[in-house]
Amino acid sequence: MPLSKGLNIVSWILQLIVAALLFQTLFFKFTGAKESVYIFTTLGMEPWGRIGSGVAEVIAVILLLIPSTAVYGAILSLGVISGAIFFHLTKLGIVVEGDGGLLFYLAVTVFVLSLVILFIRRAQIPIIGKKLFV
Repeated sequence: MPLSKGLNIVSWILQLIVAALLFQTLFFKFTGAKESVYIFTTLGMEPWGRIGSGVAEVIAVILLLIPSTAVYGAILSLGVISGAIFFHLTKLGIVVEGDGGLLFYLAVTVFVLSLVILFIRRAQIPIIGKKLFV
């Protein structure tokens, strides 16, 4: 079932926000910025975790921007950001390197918006060759 015009617009706005939030962190991950290196060193995943999560985020951004794959981008972004939230709550803390919790709150924003995208596009989620919701 196609989305109504209003829901399609809302979904696209949310997809663009999530894509922008994920995209803006890529520079720091791929250039080895000290904040990113600190985070992934603390987690014991430097450099492979930093680069791997960056690659996953690039893929999520691309998928979010293609209409036929937006639902997959939302699923991938939800997965990547769930890991970030988990590590904030278990090893990093809410505030990292004096950021006032900015990275954590941005991660929560990506998480919530990805869930909303998935809810809006729920009819497009394939499950073993069938649609999950009709």
